[in-house]
Amino acid sequence: MDKTNGAKRDLVARVWFFLASGKLSVIIISAISFTAGMGSVIGRQVSPDNSVGLLSRIVGASWAREVNNAVYSAGLTDIYHSWWFIGLFFLLAVNLVVCSVERFPSAWKALKDPVRPLGMDGFSSVRAGRDFVVKKSVEDALKTVCSVLGKKGFKGVVSGSEGFAQVIAEKGGYGRLGVFVTHISIPVLLIGVAIGMRFGVDGSMKLMEGESSSVVYTNKGAEFPLGFEIRCDDFDAAFYPESEYPKDYRSLLTVIDDGREVLKKEIGSDSSMTYNGFTFYQSSNYGYLPSGDALFKFRVTAPSGHNEDVRLKFNESFSVAGTDIGVKVVDFSPALGLNESNELFTFAQSMINPAVLVEITEGGRLKSRLWILKNYPDTWNTDAGIIEFKDLWGSQYTGLLVRKDPGIWMVYIGCLLMVIGLYLSLFVRHTCIWIRVMNEGDMTRLTIAASADKNARGLDRRIAGLAEALKRSGE
Repeated sequence: MDKTNGAKRDLVARVWFFLASGKLSVIIISAISFTAGMGSVIGRQVSPDNSVGLLSRIVGASWAREVNNAVYSAGLTDIYHSWWFIGLFFLLAVNLVVCSVERFPSAWKALKDPVRPLGMDGFSSVRAGRDFVVKKSVEDALKTVCSVLGKKGFKGVVSGSEGFAQVIAEKGGYGRLGVFVTHISIPVLLIGVAIGMRFGVDGSMKLMEGESSSVVYTNKGAEFPLGFEIRCDDFDAAFYPESEYPKDYRSLLTVIDDGREVLKKEIGSDSSMTYNGFTFYQSSNYGYLPSGDALFKFRVTAPSGHNEDVRLKFNESFSVAGTDIGVKVVDFSPALGLNESNELFTFAQSMINPAVLVEITEGGRLKSRLWILKNYPDTWNTDAGIIEFKDLWGSQYTGLLVRKDPGIWMVYIGCLLMVIGLYLSLFVRHTCIWIRVMNEGDMTRLTIAASADKNARGLDRRIAGLAEALKRSGE
C-alpha cells in the first residue's frame, strides 16, 4: 500500500515538474508560432472536391479521399479553429500557472524580507558606487542622507552604531511580481475566450427597410432567438462619384422589446449598437430588392409655392395642390446611366444613381414624360413644379453582423493584467542602495553602493545624481 502511494506521489511529482519546466514553455510557444504560420498559408474551408483532386496527383486516386478525410479530421484546413491548436494555448496556460505556483513563494519571500546591511567587502564588489567626504558630523550626515533619499522616493533605514553606520534603502521590489501577473493574464484571457466560444453568438441578419426580426442566423446556419426585435427603419448607401464603390453605408435601427420601442440608433461602417449583450455592426452585405410595397418619396413644390410631402407606390399617381396636374410613377432605375449610343440603361443593381420615370398629365392629357434623378437637382424642375425625388423606401435591405460575447469582460481583465504585468516587468526597477557613514575626525566619509535588477547604466546616472546631492548638502 505504501509502495502504491509512493508511486502515485512520484508520478504526480514528475507531472508537476514537467508542467513547471521553462523548456516546456519554449516548446509550446515555438509550436504555436509554427502552426500559426502554417495557418496563414493554408487556406481555410478548402473545398473537399478541390483538395481531393490535388491529393490525387500527389498520393494517387486510391488514397486521395482517405488522406483528405484525415487532413480534415486533423483540422489542417482550418488550423486556428482546430482542437489541437486551441489545446496548445490551454497547455501553455496550465504551464504558466504551474510555473507561477512553483516560483511565487520564493519571490514573495524575497519581496517581504528586508534588505540586509552590506559587509565591508560588499561595497567594493557592487558595480555602482561612490566614495567622498562631507563636512558634517555622523549624526547630521545620517539625517541628510535619509532626507535626500526621501526626496528621491526611497525610505532610508539606519543600521549600525553612531561612529559606523549604514543607511539602507530599497524601492521597486514589487516589480518582481510582474512576471507572475503576466503569467496569470494568459489563463484569464483564455478563459474569457472559452466562455465566448461556448456561450457567445456570432451571426448575421438581413432586414428590408420597414422589416423587423427577432432571430439571428449563426455562422453554422442555426437560428438563435434574440429575445427582442430589431427593425430597420431606413438604409442608405453613399457611393464615390462616378463609381460603383461605396464610401459609406448606414442603417437606422430600432429595438423593440416587449412591444415597446426602447432604443433607436443609426449605425454605419464606423459605429455599432449594443443592447442586452448583443452588438450589431453594419455589414457590407446590403442591396436593392424590388418590391411592390416600396414607397416613392417626393417633396413637391407647386407653382403656387405650396410644399407637400408625397408617398406613393409604383403605378400610383398624385395631384399637384391647386392644379389639375397629375403625376404618375411608371418606371424606376436604381442606377441610371448613358451608354456610348447616348441611350439610358441601368448599369448596376445597387442604389448608385436612383431615378424615377414619371408621366405628367394636365386635364387628363399627357403633357410630358421624364426621368427625375435623386442626385441631380436640375432634373427636379418639371411642368408640375419642383418634384424632388427623395427616396424609394422599402426596396433596400441591410445586412447586420450580430455578436454576443459573455466572456469579453474576462478578456478585458486579462488584457489589463497583461499590461500591468509587462509594465512591472519592464519599467519598474528593483533598486537597493547602501550608504556607509563613517567618522573621520571633523569629517564624515560617505560610501555609496547600489544594485538594480535592470538598466545598469541608468543606475550609474542615478547614483551619480545622489552623490552630487549629498556633496552639495555638505558644503
